Amino acid sequence: MNPRLASRLVMIFAACGLATSTYLTIAHYTSPTVLACSASGLVNCEQVTTSQQSSFLGIPVAILGLLWFATLLFISTPSRWDQPLLYRARIIAAVVGVAFALWLVYAELAIIGAICLWCSVTHVFAFAVFMVVLVEASRARSFEG
Repeated sequence: MNPRLASRLVMIFAACGLATSTYLTIAHYTSPTVLACSASGLVNCEQVTTSQQSSFLGIPVAILGLLWFATLLFISTPSRWDQPLLYRARIIAAVVGVAFALWLVYAELAIIGAICLWCSVTHVFAFAVFMVVLVEASRARSFEG
C-alpha cells in the first residue's frame, strides 16, 4: 500500500471514529435516549452505554475512544506518517485500540447481553485503522529487510 494512501485512509477512518465517539460522549453526558437506537432486545444502545462496562477506570469508554481516534488522526497526517517514533506509536496504538474494541465486543455479547449499534460502528472504524496500519507496517518492513 502506498504510504500516502495509508495515511489518508487512517485519517478518514479516524475522523469517522472520532465523529461516532463524539456522539457517544455527548449521549453519555446528556441522555442515553439520544442514541436513536433500539431500547429492547439484543440491540439496545441504552443498556450498553449505561452498563458498568461503559467506563474503564472511571473514565467513560466513549471519551477513551474520542481521545484514541483524535490521537491517531493527529499522528497519521502525511507530514507525520514516516516519522519513526510516530510510526511505532501508530502500531502500538492500533494494537491497543483493536484489543480494547475486542474486549468491548466481548463485554457486549457475553456480559451485558446487548449490542450498541453506535459502538459497533466505532469498533469497525478501529478495526479499519488497525488493518491499514498493519498492512502499511508489513509493507514498510518488507522494504527494510
